[in-house]
Amino acid sequence: MPSDGRCVEYKLSPFKVSYSSFYYRLLGLFMTLNINLNRTIDDSYPIHIGTLETIKHEGKVAILTNPKVAGLHLHTLLLNIQAKEIYIITIADGEQYKNLQTIEFILDRMFDHRLNRKSLLVAFGGGVIGDMGGFASSLYNRGIDFIQIPTTLLSQVDASVGGKTGVNNRFGKNLIGAFHQPRAVHIDPSFLHTLPPREFAAGVAEIVKMAVTFNLSFFEWLEKNDLREGDNLLVAISKAVETKAGVVEEDEKEQGLRAALNYGHTFGHVIENETHYETYLHGESVAIGMMMANDLACEIGLMSTTEVQRVRAVLERYGLPLLYEIKDVEKFYQTFFLDKKSADSAITFILPRGIGGVDITDSVDSNVVKSILRRYQK
Repeated sequence: MPSDGRCVEYKLSPFKVSYSSFYYRLLGLFMTLNINLNRTIDDSYPIHIGTLETIKHEGKVAILTNPKVAGLHLHTLLLNIQAKEIYIITIADGEQYKNLQTIEFILDRMFDHRLNRKSLLVAFGGGVIGDMGGFASSLYNRGIDFIQIPTTLLSQVDASVGGKTGVNNRFGKNLIGAFHQPRAVHIDPSFLHTLPPREFAAGVAEIVKMAVTFNLSFFEWLEKNDLREGDNLLVAISKAVETKAGVVEEDEKEQGLRAALNYGHTFGHVIENETHYETYLHGESVAIGMMMANDLACEIGLMSTTEVQRVRAVLERYGLPLLYEIKDVEKFYQTFFLDKKSADSAITFILPRGIGGVDITDSVDSNVVKSILRRYQK
């Protein structure tokens, strides 16, 4: 635009454009350019189980946590971090805050502290903190490193391992997110000493989930041993993490086998959505979802009633809720289609094949599914 504010219109010469097009068509020229990005990316990382080790970082470190965890354990963490500068980012506690608004708040604080691509984000808390910390670090400056220091049983045995990050929205759980692997995971069972019984039980649900779908001998061990006694919890954490890590190594981006880790989640996510993430802890919803999945598996011949009862008995030992009143079967059923594993008109269900095996199927008749859901109307 000229300095006097006049607008000037520019036009391409139609002769040049048409001549050029005609010229290339006449010669029959066609060009394809390739961008060669074939490369091997090593995203391997260690999972440390035991007393928290000293974490050293040459750049800035931001610790993402919530007031409850900070009040109980932040002092311990700070004694074990050596860094140029350390900043604390605190967000509200609860699944209902796991959304894009909170992610924007986290990113704003990261900019306030002038973090750069050499900075490190530490996710210090439960599964909500881990998911949001991982997601925020994947976005900031197009990706910076983060490490997981989980402080709940659920996050220690499941959520902290595997690089699945994200937030919820009104359509469902974790529908917005990214695969962003941590640089390391530090699992210190001593953080669990302050865990309320409900939170402990919620983590047990995820342990049972992995045993039912992948490891019969581990499930049999869970039947015989109480995780609240002796060193049983440390054994269970190690076995669950080993199972999860093996699955992630086989299928990082959940294209096949890793989907089996969502046993109980297809139903559980609908329950969380219907109750606005305020009534049940995630593990509690998963426990109910496992019972629904077991009922469905039993109905189509994948599981016996005895096996269903064995799973129920282990979950009941820890006081997990196993019943949920479905008010509208059709609405509940339609919400399945928002699940990440489902495609178009097919709903993918993760169903146990006995104990120690699993089926991933999208061929369950809708009438059969709805008949199971109707059992939960009473």
